[in-house]
Amino acid sequence: MTTFEKINLPEVKNIIVIASGKGGVGKSTVSANLAIALARQGFKVGLMDADLYGPSIPRMFGIENEKLEMTASADKEMMYPVERYGVKIMSVGFLIAKEQGLIWRGPLAAKGLMELFENTFWGEIDYLVVDFPPGTGDIQLSTVQNINISGAIMVTTPQEIALNDARKAASLFVNTDVNIPILGVVENMAWFTPKEHPDEKYFLFGQGGGEKLAAEFNTKLLGQIPLVIGVGEAAEKGLSAFNQTDRSVITAFEGIVEQLANYKSL
Repeated sequence: MTTFEKINLPEVKNIIVIASGKGGVGKSTVSANLAIALARQGFKVGLMDADLYGPSIPRMFGIENEKLEMTASADKEMMYPVERYGVKIMSVGFLIAKEQGLIWRGPLAAKGLMELFENTFWGEIDYLVVDFPPGTGDIQLSTVQNINISGAIMVTTPQEIALNDARKAASLFVNTDVNIPILGVVENMAWFTPKEHPDEKYFLFGQGGGEKLAAEFNTKLLGQIPLVIGVGEAAEKGLSAFNQTDRSVITAFEGIVEQLANYKSL
């Protein structure tokens, strides 16, 4: 792989990408709530919505109609991220109408994302969480080439078809030309517990998939997120998982944050 000069983000200590092999596994939900969970623990947190063709982060935070504040700096215009729940958020969704699709070829989209990274006034950040689009396309490749990434977290659901795609996405990071640590695996929609039967677990999509993927890539299972209807309903209203009453999801994200905070190489 060609050597690229890295974009300098001197005030950002750690950059963690959240990746998946396919859509529909809840990667953006994990990204959003992980960022919020980090902020709740007192860390300074940023969230980059790198899914340029389907930016869902503004909707999840209830800030779809926000406009970016701009300021001139040297020879370029800098953008201030929108802040909510203690998280500084940047998304192409702030720059286009919410009903408008981004009609850019891959290389142009990748270039646009690099400009978002570089032209955003992040300030001091302990963790910059990057919500990748699914797969291993131009956006992912440009990011790993141009940004100093601390590590990646893989999101999957338990079933084998999701694992197959997650393996392909994970292979990008362990490629010898890239060599980015996989910090762990988050298994989303791990089980369902009816409110009427709080002691029961129904493994709707199979069992053990996240643990299996973690073992294959010599990393750890950071957490299992249960399927809770209230989380999706909260996101539709621009609210976080911490705004709904089911403690199981909150506990899961708090456990993931605890492991990340203790990760020695970050």
